[in-house]
Amino acid sequence: MAIILIKYKPMYKVIMSGEELGYVENKQALEQSLKEEITENTSKTIQDIDLNKHPEYELKLVSRIEYTDEKKVLQELKDEVTITYKYYEIAVQDTVVEKVNTSEEAEELVNQIKKENDSQKINLNIVEKYTQNEEEVDTSELEVAKLNINETVQTTLEEIEQQKEEDERLNSLPSINDIKLAVTPIQGKITSRYGVSSNIRRSTHTGLDISAPTGTDIKVVADGTIISAVYSGAYGNLVKVSHGNGVETWYAHTNKMCVKKGDTVKAGDVIATVGSTGNSTGPHLHLEIIVDGKTVNPQNYLYCKD
Repeated sequence: MAIILIKYKPMYKVIMSGEELGYVENKQALEQSLKEEITENTSKTIQDIDLNKHPEYELKLVSRIEYTDEKKVLQELKDEVTITYKYYEIAVQDTVVEKVNTSEEAEELVNQIKKENDSQKINLNIVEKYTQNEEEVDTSELEVAKLNINETVQTTLEEIEQQKEEDERLNSLPSINDIKLAVTPIQGKITSRYGVSSNIRRSTHTGLDISAPTGTDIKVVADGTIISAVYSGAYGNLVKVSHGNGVETWYAHTNKMCVKKGDTVKAGDVIATVGSTGNSTGPHLHLEIIVDGKTVNPQNYLYCKD
């Protein structure tokens, strides 16, 4: 036995998928070296290291002059490794803004940012993620991550405040059948009010006349669809807009019509310009509001203070 040990030494032959990879002295040390080498060569957080193919080890007595094949075997095993990475996403209002490597980093960032900002108005969430694609683990240094998250938080808070102001503005707008009248068509002097009689009309006035220079832009009062944009006798060039819920607005005596039937418009869009076409004594806008087929006084909703 002593003579055998003098001439030979125990080593492990490593075999994978029937192919001999080489000899190593210690199989546990080999697999530990594999994990250490992978860990040392990445700054990412590794959750798990799996071999797609597991090697077989055969204990052999080989000549003492036989060299081990540690490096070769390690490389062969590395080619068969699947690495699962773990990282943490930080989201502002459910939108991912940054990625960091550890939960400690993520919690530190979120706590700092909450202390520095109004955390009651924003949601900061941490989500644990796993991937086998190292490129997905695009994590940032803490200072960089904090800067980016803070910028997003500030922008979000500004957007929240702007939305609050817009909601308050919309809530204060006049409405008909839940249609918000967001825009005054033109600025000018009211020259004839709704319901008045005149020797130039066969009946009482069905709209509101506002004088303005020829060519002044006329803006639609609310979102809607153009249902007509044609010359209409006494109305002259007349644009009709349907806003839904039985609400229509008519814009008469226009000089130029900028839309056509079927166009969709948003509140504030220019649909025509002021003119004096049809039965008109000077440049002005004749504005009518029709609800469920009947005219209503525009001053109940627009030009209320005039």
